Amino acid sequence: MKGHVLVIDDEKNYLLLLEALLNEEGIEVTGLSDPEMALDFLEESEVDVVVTDMKMPRLSGQDILEKVKKDFPHIPVIIMTAFGSIDGAVEAMRCGAFDYLTKPFSNEELILVVKRALNFAHMEQENVFLKESLVQKYAKKHVIGKSKKIQTVLHLLEKVAPSKSTVLILGESGTGKELIARALHYSSPRSKGPFVAINCMALNPALLESELFGHEKGSFTGAVATKKGKFELASGGTLFLDEIGELSPEIQVKLLRVLQERKIERVGGTKSIPVDIRLVCATNKNLKQEVEKGNFREDLYYRLNVVEIELPPLRERKEDIPLLVAYFVNKICEQNSLPLKHFTPEALEYLSLYDWPGNVRQLENVVERCVVLSSSEQIGVEDLPSEVKDEETQLKSAVDLLPLRLNLAETLEKIEEALIKRALVKSNFVQVKAAEMLGISKSLLQYKIKKYNISF
Repeated sequence: MKGHVLVIDDEKNYLLLLEALLNEEGIEVTGLSDPEMALDFLEESEVDVVVTDMKMPRLSGQDILEKVKKDFPHIPVIIMTAFGSIDGAVEAMRCGAFDYLTKPFSNEELILVVKRALNFAHMEQENVFLKESLVQKYAKKHVIGKSKKIQTVLHLLEKVAPSKSTVLILGESGTGKELIARALHYSSPRSKGPFVAINCMALNPALLESELFGHEKGSFTGAVATKKGKFELASGGTLFLDEIGELSPEIQVKLLRVLQERKIERVGGTKSIPVDIRLVCATNKNLKQEVEKGNFREDLYYRLNVVEIELPPLRERKEDIPLLVAYFVNKICEQNSLPLKHFTPEALEYLSLYDWPGNVRQLENVVERCVVLSSSEQIGVEDLPSEVKDEETQLKSAVDLLPLRLNLAETLEKIEEALIKRALVKSNFVQVKAAEMLGISKSLLQYKIKKYNISF
């Protein structure tokens, strides 16, 4: 078993013995008889486990333990003590020691305890790595986009993340509401706590109540054991309630009480349990309209809507599509061990003109389909699904982006000018080819170029 153990003992014979025993097990050992020097060594070196004697001059094992727990909380500490000092070892355990060994101890006992401590240390290191990976994965820098609307979202996210305020995220399905919720959590002081998510539409009201608040044993048929709910599991972190607009009136009342009192009661229980959570909710419904219809409590709406973040649909941030496509291509190629692929400019243009009713989620699915099915590293228009390259759909998407109030004649002229400029660029300014692309004669094209004063 690999690992680095620091042994601290003013008796040099014990240092030599422990070093020899652990080295035979493939464990790297540093033995130091000076506890102050050992603390300096910890500052400068990678150590997995500390084994320290209890009674030493200048600094005791208890002093070492307190220092390690304060500055290196992920490193387990094993206390060695003489038979007559067991009470001190027990006290050290209460203060956070991993285990203790009573001198004289057997070789087998030493090796067993040290290996257990190394296993624990490795698991702690993996947990730290996983949490850091999650922070990196869901940090706001991974919200892709340069459009003004998405930058507004990111600016608001940055301002609200450090607070404890409840956040309501609005947006159509597929716009990335859970991604923003996770970015809020992992950009906040609660990032080391749990992020617990639940979709309020996925369960019927009775099951949802049990999932949210937990239940006591025997509270209903099938409740064979006491179960903690999502509020308790999220304590110290963030609870994300997706599709909040689907809550039943009964659960709305209970949720309101939790927000007011910061306490919950399990189903079938009478004890109030305090919970420390940051609540983030999301919905694709217009909650104001739901309040007016009587489907959603007005007092709960105002409790939830402390800070509102509205995510734009993809059709309103089309300049972000090339960035999103590049991000998804890299991600999908890496996940599937494929050589890096790319979309041709023509294919990207089709993707940028499409309406994307399913928003970013639909775009990711289309990109994945194209990347996986394409036999070439270059993905062209012919590789796109039919709904994306359908001309009627493309035209409808473009028209939908136009304002409702406009001067028809002026707008048609602007569209005509833009189409002529695009055709000229695509044909490398060869007028015959540009005219063919537009389905008009070269003379008519020349007339239009003069009319719109197009220079090239």
